[in-house]
Amino acid sequence: MRAEDDTSSDDTGSLDQAARQFMAARPQLFGIAYRILGSAAEAEDIVQEAWVRWQNTDRTVVKEPTAFLATITSRLAINLAQSARMRRESYTGPWLPEPVDTSADPQLGAERAEALDLAVLLLLERLNPVERAAYVLREAFDYPYKRIADILETNEAHTRQLVTRARKHLAAERRQPVGDGVHRRLLEVFLDAARTGSLSVLEDVLTDDVVSYTDGGGIRGASRIPVVGRPRVSKYLAAFAPRFWPPTEVRWVEANGRPAVLVTAGGNPVALLCADISARGIERIMWVMNPDKLAPYVASLTD
Repeated sequence: MRAEDDTSSDDTGSLDQAARQFMAARPQLFGIAYRILGSAAEAEDIVQEAWVRWQNTDRTVVKEPTAFLATITSRLAINLAQSARMRRESYTGPWLPEPVDTSADPQLGAERAEALDLAVLLLLERLNPVERAAYVLREAFDYPYKRIADILETNEAHTRQLVTRARKHLAAERRQPVGDGVHRRLLEVFLDAARTGSLSVLEDVLTDDVVSYTDGGGIRGASRIPVVGRPRVSKYLAAFAPRFWPPTEVRWVEANGRPAVLVTAGGNPVALLCADISARGIERIMWVMNPDKLAPYVASLTD
């Protein structure tokens, strides 16, 4: 009986240690999965699956728990991203990443707050999942190429090619963003102009090739195609201003490391307004209106 008690005690102690190791790594695991998937809900599912696998692993042979868990998480996220791509192709209207509140963890579990901006996550979605994972692990988590190669089950030279390809893609598609202070000031000007329907001011702050994305997930009133170009976007915003803005209130928040605007009506979230802003002006306007994406974000906000 005593031997059985000892065994039970050893198992409990081992599981307690496993839980401590997992919780220490958890922010990093979530950060990896979220950046690869662009979805907080899917990232949580991946982290839970990693915990189940960690419990069932022979942990006595694992020398570096965090590295082991990061490998599991990355591979699970890549697998899910491959199936998620097909689902998003049939998504109603433009798909935008699910926003996250980064006010408590600006880096979101990473070495650097890279691959976190909504616009970057949107562009990364155009890469294949393996390229995306290589870029995330290198740029956000500063993993050595050799370690990334081990995670991706490839060689170091190929890993370097994957990261280079991702960097070139982002550089070709996105201009250098401005700092947070300038970002907020220009977003304030845009918000005021959008609410009043001021065409002249809108045209002044938008770039020639601005794109407005509205992720409504099929809800009524959300544009089902991106609106492209300064004249079209300005007129589009001015046209819906009289019926969209009067019943709403706005609150400044932080989303994915950037100032953003939460729009509510009667205390209920209506939209999260995010923007990609360069020295030229506003490059991308991103309206997250899908209730399934808005609700978790709003619930995570600290008053």
